[in-house]
Amino acid sequence: MKARIPRNVGGGAQNMNQMIKQAQKMQDQITELQEDIEEREFSATAGGGAVEVVITGKKTIKSLSIKPEVVDPEDIDMLQDLIISAINEAINNVESTTEAEMSKITGGVSIPGLF
Repeated sequence: MKARIPRNVGGGAQNMNQMIKQAQKMQDQITELQEDIEEREFSATAGGGAVEVVITGKKTIKSLSIKPEVVDPEDIDMLQDLIISAINEAINNVESTTEAEMSKITGGVSIPGLF
């Protein structure tokens, strides 16, 4: 007895071509999104706005603002902590935005090496 596969199951080359087209479209959307995010600016503050940092989507610091009243020569450690905190928050903003917008394209499927 031979096993038969119904003709409409599998799809063969036509189904494969459709999958390739969908993958190419997804790749194009991902590339476009990555370029868009790299051009954006992300900001974050620390210490109730005493320190503000603005970074690009490439995670490059564009500006750093420090209010004069937070500069205390006797407490440099606090200022350093505020700066680090603001930078880390800005980086987290880039990463969470990237992840959220990528999942819209990929349908929530994580593609290794993509983001």
